[in-house]
Amino acid sequence: MSALPGLLIAAPRSGSGKSTVTLGLQRALTRAGRRVRGVKCGPDYIDTAFHAAATGRAAINLDSFAMAPTVMGGLVDSVSGDTDLFVAEGSMGLFDGVRGEAGRTGASADVAAHMGWPVVLVLDVSGHAQSAAAVALGCQAYDPRISIAGVILNNVASERHERLVRLGLEPTGLKVLGAIARDKTLSLPERHLGLVQAGETADLNSRLDALADVAEASLDLDALVAAARPTRPIAGAETAALRPPGQRIALGFDRAFSFVYEHVLAGWRAAGAEIMPFSPLADEAPPDDCDCCWLPGGYPELHAPTLAAATGFLTGLRAFAETRPVHGECGGYMVLGEALEDADGVTHPMAGLLPVTTSYASRKLHLGYRIASLAGANCFADAGSRLVGHEFHYASITAFDPDPSIAFATVTDAEGRDLGGAGHRVGNVSGSFFHAIAVQ
Repeated sequence: MSALPGLLIAAPRSGSGKSTVTLGLQRALTRAGRRVRGVKCGPDYIDTAFHAAATGRAAINLDSFAMAPTVMGGLVDSVSGDTDLFVAEGSMGLFDGVRGEAGRTGASADVAAHMGWPVVLVLDVSGHAQSAAAVALGCQAYDPRISIAGVILNNVASERHERLVRLGLEPTGLKVLGAIARDKTLSLPERHLGLVQAGETADLNSRLDALADVAEASLDLDALVAAARPTRPIAGAETAALRPPGQRIALGFDRAFSFVYEHVLAGWRAAGAEIMPFSPLADEAPPDDCDCCWLPGGYPELHAPTLAAATGFLTGLRAFAETRPVHGECGGYMVLGEALEDADGVTHPMAGLLPVTTSYASRKLHLGYRIASLAGANCFADAGSRLVGHEFHYASITAFDPDPSIAFATVTDAEGRDLGGAGHRVGNVSGSFFHAIAVQ
């Protein structure tokens, strides 16, 4: 297990600015010559792409609900060879998670406790001054497993405002590691699932450099690096997620299909598999020399006309599925279905390989962990295997074959509530709305 130092950037609540602070810090330290590795707490697959762009190194997810501590330790160890410092970003509020056993709630605090990383708390001080200290003090006292290394003040309105906030913090003993002035131009563009994908963000490098400029001017970078602590050893560390679905894996990958966990791909490569990307939007079919095809999630609803007109992709996909496994997650599942209705109410024919029709015109948020018991064997797990995954989409199902004999899995939520059958499995083709994180 690596003993490389790390720290976790977190906040008492969402919307405090931890993403912009994390990216600015990662980029500033990378520009200073440090080999920074980004880590995202929880199942978010968008933020990790921004971490990779900021640091030049692939980022990983650590999820205390979906991953055993030994798996988290193994993933950290697997990326330690080209790393000086882990800079992790929390999700939601520091202690927000699901109801579960201690240390397995999915909260960012669990990751900090397992890894031994101190927490740097981003405080959005807009709307209060000395009272911010009470929030910070509450976070410090709430969970004895973790330590708060200091705070970063965000959305500071003036020098007087900063002085008052610091005055309130003095009795707590918490260090102020930086103060960032209010600046609406620092935000990154957002879409319905969070940040617009890194590959779609215009002038991404200049945006990241601007965040780094702010970090260099507003944060005590030396103190932040000094605050990092060695990663805590975890006995029996292992890297286990999903077994490779084949030796040569055709991976749909472009602006419509990009939500794939780096730790899953890294695990497949470590097991000797080859990843062969292709672009459905460019009308490319799965390479014929591959023995399985994986269509990840993404934003197919934004590209439905292009996908419907991609006859080379659709024809090639259907031919591929006649003899070899094809699996789709979320957006990939939608494209494997009969049709997809876009936001304007226009219906576009899809691959027609699974009996489901979806719509983005009637939107409803579907969000949460999923524990899935597979109804039958497939290319990456045995029948009866339990997968832990996460569902996050706004698409609605408008037509669905409920036959349990062709269900992909039966699922529960994180608290064990039965959600019934999920997805489909027809011949060599399978798919569902949840993104698989690991085998339980």
